[in-house]
Amino acid sequence: MKKHSIENEFLKISVLETGAELCSIYHKKNGKEYIWQADPEIWSSHAPNLFPIIGVIKDGKYFYEGKEYSVPKHGFIRHNDKIRLKERSEHQLVFELLYSEETLEMYPFKFDFRIAFTLNEKSLEVNHHFINLDEKPIYFSLGGHPAFNILHFENEKIEDYSLEFDREMDLNTYLLNDDGLISSQTKAVLKNEKTIKLSSKTFNQDALIFKDIRSKKVNLISQENGKILSMEYKDFNNLGIWAKPGAPYVCIEPWLGIADVEGTDQNLKNKEGIIELEAKKEFNADYTIHIA
Repeated sequence: MKKHSIENEFLKISVLETGAELCSIYHKKNGKEYIWQADPEIWSSHAPNLFPIIGVIKDGKYFYEGKEYSVPKHGFIRHNDKIRLKERSEHQLVFELLYSEETLEMYPFKFDFRIAFTLNEKSLEVNHHFINLDEKPIYFSLGGHPAFNILHFENEKIEDYSLEFDREMDLNTYLLNDDGLISSQTKAVLKNEKTIKLSSKTFNQDALIFKDIRSKKVNLISQENGKILSMEYKDFNNLGIWAKPGAPYVCIEPWLGIADVEGTDQNLKNKEGIIELEAKKEFNADYTIHIA
């Protein structure tokens, strides 16, 4: 797959043109790779971009103005080979997907989706810029799904790692049903605490799903070696944490939106967490990855 790279004194980052998918954050000083390298035997992605939905929709379909549409899990940016590099500078890559006849069949709106990767010292800002080109409001969700390597040092195990938020909170995860829909059942994860200790069993019930999370920053911590990286997600109200059980990575996923809930009426306008953007308006949302 074609990929594009930029670098500075500290980091080199690479992005696949297909899906505008971040596939590498390489630390030039310590020689470590921070993005999961998509082992197909475990999970064959690096950092999918989620748009115009997150997760699954009920029965694989939704309705808009009485008409039925179908869109893949996590939307159609992921794996999309129509995305192109729009702009390149010394420290920034900007990718773009414009609406097409193909997208209109799945999603009946005219849009311009852009995603920019900007390198600044040891930080990478990921900016989503969305333009409504239509004469009507657009309804959408968006999010990130970056997978970060763990086990950066010899003799480490998953249990040596944790996620530490910037404040103490009560956090409940929403459980998924067998179809991947959000159920009404919740499970306590934190009780006036800020640290989730990882283990090979953390994701046995699938992702941890946090709605309206008050924390806007989380650190990935090695028990013996300190902070590995952090993510700030000030523009995102929900957060997913996920990995294949026992896999040596963790996905930290800032979301605007959420998978369908069990009781959805499948009307796109009524979808929980959906964003409405008026005709000809623009929308921005950023998250930033800081490497320690």
